Amino acid sequence: MDILKAIKTRRSFGLVKNDEVEDEVIRQILEAGTWAPNHFRTEPWRYFVIKGDGRKQLGNVLVKIAQKNGETDEKKLEKELEKPFRAPVIIAAAAAPGENPKAFQLEELGAVYASVQNMLLAAHSLGLAGIWRTGQPTYDPLMKEFLGLPAEGTVLGFLYFGFPLRSLQEGKRKPVEDVTKWIQ
Repeated sequence: MDILKAIKTRRSFGLVKNDEVEDEVIRQILEAGTWAPNHFRTEPWRYFVIKGDGRKQLGNVLVKIAQKNGETDEKKLEKELEKPFRAPVIIAAAAAPGENPKAFQLEELGAVYASVQNMLLAAHSLGLAGIWRTGQPTYDPLMKEFLGLPAEGTVLGFLYFGFPLRSLQEGKRKPVEDVTKWIQ
């Protein structure tokens, strides 16, 4: 798939089949992430592939976080438990700071965000739908502990991948002229 076409046709789409995504396809997506630009070649990205029973473990962590934050409604807690089952594979993306003292934390985070876009585009080119999910539980210390991320690391979000249940709709964007200032 042509890269410009991939960029323009990729959509955040979470309605996916529960069909298994082969590990080799997941590896291709992960490898695409590692080709993102990063200052000083620190490669700060850390990925955690969650599938199968791992999704139940993630659901249990989401419940613990909700309870820690005061949630007691059983229906809402059940919903938290089921969230990871919206897709057959989830990739948590995190930043682990490198050892180069010249590397700024903001640049490290930016590199991981760029790697996430690479993975979304790779998944799209491989026929998968994907959606980037974040929210308060993403940044909770219990999530970092679940993933085994060092204290100085930062969980940035979760990519949910699967085969789409239907065709993706055409996207819309503002004209580039509305968001660009030329300085000459």
